[in-house]
Amino acid sequence: MKKLFRSFGYPEVVWFPKSERNFLTFISVAFLLAMFVTPYPQYAMWLGFLFAAYAAVANDSIQTLGTFIASNQDKKWWVLWMFIGGVFLATISYSWLFSDFIGAFDADGNPIGDGIADGDVSHGRLLAKGFEESPKEFHFLQIAAPIFLLILTRLRMPVSTTFILLTSFAASPAAVGKVMAKSMSGYVLAFFMGLIIFSAIAKISQKYFTGKAKFGWTIAQWITTGSLWSVWLTQDAANIAVYLPRSLSFVQFLGFAGALFIGLGFLLYFKGGRIQKIVNEKSAVTDVRFATLVDFVYCIILFYFKLYSQVPMSTTWVFIGLLGGRELGMALRRSGSNSISKSIKLTLKDFFFAMIGLVVSIAIAIGVNDQLTFDLMVTNIPKEFANGITKFFTTLGF
Repeated sequence: MKKLFRSFGYPEVVWFPKSERNFLTFISVAFLLAMFVTPYPQYAMWLGFLFAAYAAVANDSIQTLGTFIASNQDKKWWVLWMFIGGVFLATISYSWLFSDFIGAFDADGNPIGDGIADGDVSHGRLLAKGFEESPKEFHFLQIAAPIFLLILTRLRMPVSTTFILLTSFAASPAAVGKVMAKSMSGYVLAFFMGLIIFSAIAKISQKYFTGKAKFGWTIAQWITTGSLWSVWLTQDAANIAVYLPRSLSFVQFLGFAGALFIGLGFLLYFKGGRIQKIVNEKSAVTDVRFATLVDFVYCIILFYFKLYSQVPMSTTWVFIGLLGGRELGMALRRSGSNSISKSIKLTLKDFFFAMIGLVVSIAIAIGVNDQLTFDLMVTNIPKEFANGITKFFTTLGF
């Protein structure tokens, strides 16, 4: 049969490699499960959560753990798991036990709380205006959204989990526009910080970052990665918890934390999976010293945006902006392994793939929510986006 197809000019890729058949089977079963479970909200929310947990961990591993995994290939996977899993449990438990946002709002519409812990695991991100109501029923595309994310991740596309998962639950185009504005602001800020900082230290690092790194750098990297991972969770836990009630009971919290803890174990066992290539193809990321610097700058940027507003944002856009700026800065100083043209090509490729994810997410949002018509999205999103960008750069003094 293969010879017959070849004789009529069919491409070889018609026959899926054996390595992809298990994945395609899983995707097919997942779509069927989503279709049958959608009418039953009490089951749909947990299925959606499990899909989102798997997809978000698989896709977002490159942001916080990518350089950590790349530079710790010599360590046992379970040692990395205990460390990363421990930070995860501490960060999520703190939010569940102490976060207080429900009960009152400030003049800008941001929740400020009433003195009583909410049982929220998103550090208040899901209590921002437009996302504060937990879903009472689900659309098929809301449950299937993480499956689309898995497919894009399999293609090694660094797409935004925030856009694909959160926009399908947005109550208004304004909420989508605010998320986009904050995310694009993060991309621009991270790109120029990466460009300036790594251009400045390129020659110095080329001179001093030679030979095997001292053990102190490994300690510094683990501290930096732990801090970054914790700050990242305060932003992106919302992408996974969006399917669940805004206030979790003890049993619900155990289900949430347990599923993600196990998922992190699989992620570290398989050393990040295919999406890890996005990090590995960049210059010098396996060097613990460069990995520590990348994580430190990324952590500072995310912490700033955590303080800036409660609106959710795409940390993926911040990360690819930082990597792009770093790569170009090192190329300009001739201290990286890639030329200027290749650095620009890698940056544009990551940006293009992230844009594909944005288009897919907006299509899903329009298909799910009757209030988010194409006309409203075209009119309101650019307006909110422009307002958000202007407000951000005005705050920075531009």
